[in-house]
Amino acid sequence: MKISGQAAVVSGGGSGMGAATARFLAANGAKVAVLDLNPAGAEAVAREIRGVAAVCDVADAASAEAAMAVATAAHGPARIAVNCAGVATAGRITGRDGPLPLDAFRRVIEVNLIGTFNILRLAADAMSRLEPLDDDERGVIINTASIAAFEGQVGQAAYASSKGGVAALILPAARELARYGIRVMAIAPGLVATPMLLGLSQEIQDSLATQVPFPHRLGVPDEYARLVGHIVDNVLLNGTVIRLDGAMRMQAK
Repeated sequence: MKISGQAAVVSGGGSGMGAATARFLAANGAKVAVLDLNPAGAEAVAREIRGVAAVCDVADAASAEAAMAVATAAHGPARIAVNCAGVATAGRITGRDGPLPLDAFRRVIEVNLIGTFNILRLAADAMSRLEPLDDDERGVIINTASIAAFEGQVGQAAYASSKGGVAALILPAARELARYGIRVMAIAPGLVATPMLLGLSQEIQDSLATQVPFPHRLGVPDEYARLVGHIVDNVLLNGTVIRLDGAMRMQAK
């Protein structure tokens, strides 16, 4: 699918990889709706790319439905949907303060996994009603997993579970939505210089970068966005998770 002229929605588009993706899609001719829980972030990116902003709690059905309605009203039904919204709350299963609060685990699952499915279900429903393009394609949905889905570290039980769920969702979703000409993919980033990582000390950032075999640095959000662009363009990419990690494999700690 060619990006130019298509409507797109990006959840978590107010910062990090989501913002980079929104900018990339807009620069390549897409009409982009920026969905984010942070209204200031969403509006700032939307103004920059001449798109539309919508406040969205991806874990809430009504909030996501309202945000998608704003996007559709502005640009029409999206043929490109990218899920970047997520949280990375860390916590050990048990420790000096007792067991991990169940609500802490639940919130990570709600945002990262249920939130991803929430946008996926709404985007897929709208895409299924569109006229097919070349190769009978109606749309593509790209989700964000993580290498933690495969090598979760100590303290990442909730995060790794949520991203493992995203990774496991891709194939059954792609198989089910194939009848409509809708592709479903995921990207599993490694260490990317998002606001979360950039908030760490330079010493810690440098230490993390040494764990990447090549290149010896953190990834940048634009590299994620460019992979989104390739997935959109290449119709044979469907039903799988692509690692974007410089061959990094996380250690236990």
